[in-house]
Amino acid sequence: MHIVVALDDLHVADIVADEGSPASVVDLSVAEPLPIALGRNQGAAAALRKSAELLVFLDVDCIPGIDLIVRYHDTAEQPQYADALLCGPVTYLPPPGPRGYQLDELQAHINPHPARPSPPDDEVVSTTDYALFWSLSFAVTATAWARIGGFCERYRGYGGEDTDFAQCAGAQGISMRWVGGAHAFHQFHPTAEPPVQHVDDIVRNARIFHRRWGWWPMQGWLDAFEEAGLVAFDAAGRPRNVVRG
Repeated sequence: MHIVVALDDLHVADIVADEGSPASVVDLSVAEPLPIALGRNQGAAAALRKSAELLVFLDVDCIPGIDLIVRYHDTAEQPQYADALLCGPVTYLPPPGPRGYQLDELQAHINPHPARPSPPDDEVVSTTDYALFWSLSFAVTATAWARIGGFCERYRGYGGEDTDFAQCAGAQGISMRWVGGAHAFHQFHPTAEPPVQHVDDIVRNARIFHRRWGWWPMQGWLDAFEEAGLVAFDAAGRPRNVVRG
């Protein structure tokens, strides 16, 4: 089954219908900053109500590779990986040409992001570095999802909720694996580095994360924000926004 979660966007259902897709749309009426964690939880709940046994999450920006589903499924079928947190490599695509992205050509452009492991297509690699988890593409069995408890809905907007999710998985003894061949492709869109457009969300979510886990996530971005004069740290090392102008 295919579940599409629409966060405060009533056009999504029409787009899905116009494409002739059999996907079910979960429409959520929400406000900014967008509750991404809530959206993912509601999508999972909709799938579980239909007796889903394996949940595959794909970010809104990502296109699944042709073998993504089968690689996650076949890996989850193996007893040693049955209740693991399964992660796939993601390729960041360049801007599309005038015809857009050609789906039948994407496999030829596989070039996974270098900051994450990318095993050979027929291999699964174990890791204990839960800080590397990202929510662009991952899969868990329904059993593992229940043990983890879903995403913490205190996070809103950009950043932190996926790192928190992985910490919850580790705390519950859920192992983490990188699944070779479960490729996804992240569509190009303009952004900033560091993502100054998300500074408010990142500072707020980092403080929530620190209260829950005792260490600061997204430290590189926080340091870059400080250098840019957007964030200051108090005597206890806590970041706060700097209001200017």
